[in-house]
Amino acid sequence: MIRLLQRLILICIVSFSQAQDTGTAPLRTAIERIVAGKDVVVGVSVLSGDGRDTLSLNGSRRFPLQSVFKFHIAAAVLQQIDQRRFALTDSIEVRGPQLLPGLWSPLREEHPNGGWFTIAALIRYSVSQSDNAACDALLRLAGGPAAVERFFHSNGITDIAIVLNEETMQKDWEQMFLNWSTPLAATEAVRLLYVNRNGLLSTQSHRFLWTVMRETETGLKRLKGNLPPGTAVLHKTGSSGTNSTGITEAVNDIGIIVLPDGRHIYISVFVSRSRENSETNERIIAEIAKAAYDHFTGRPKKN
Repeated sequence: MIRLLQRLILICIVSFSQAQDTGTAPLRTAIERIVAGKDVVVGVSVLSGDGRDTLSLNGSRRFPLQSVFKFHIAAAVLQQIDQRRFALTDSIEVRGPQLLPGLWSPLREEHPNGGWFTIAALIRYSVSQSDNAACDALLRLAGGPAAVERFFHSNGITDIAIVLNEETMQKDWEQMFLNWSTPLAATEAVRLLYVNRNGLLSTQSHRFLWTVMRETETGLKRLKGNLPPGTAVLHKTGSSGTNSTGITEAVNDIGIIVLPDGRHIYISVFVSRSRENSETNERIIAEIAKAAYDHFTGRPKKN
């Protein structure tokens, strides 16, 4: 009797998995066509807002996060704010070597001598503009990379490693591989914070996080690239540049796409080991995002 029950349960699980796969089969086919013939490794994770439809390609493979981890840092800082360790209006001094000369920093360009900046401003610089100096200032405030990693591990997102700050990571090409995530973990991290599981963030912090994610100015040709004008995309990008052998290790974008009827989808796309040019790498992400948008809005791509 017990064995019969176990078999019935197994049959139900398999049938359910097959039904889920069948539901997203057209989307998987579309993504495979987009990637076909490209000299890249692509990781994809797509999850419907209700959690019923899932799809992944290389979903359990580790990809370098690069600046995507600025989303994770902001979330960890906001939780500490909710624990009253500090406030969004508190000011932090950033000057001298902390301005990270040589690395991308709109903050430094606007304030070459540094100064005092509110935590809210640093989060906006770090997330919306992918500012490296602001990122490392927030990491120092949060207690370092290990504190951010613990925040996610303790909330069930374990397929992620945050080990280095921007200053250290950018000194050596190989260092980027120490900060990594799987596409599945990246999407689940976005979902965790968006649904605000177990009240991880206060209403104010939750609203602030997703406002700055919506204001992201980088990667306009990635998730947003092929979507209808005005489509809301709440996202964070990451990029590695190209090494001397012509390989680009990270062209990334993760976040949320809001559909016309108010529903949304969670999506993470990582382009790695690429020998394609930057336009092709970004177009891969844009076409995958559009395929997902079309799938969930019931508008198949025209041939």
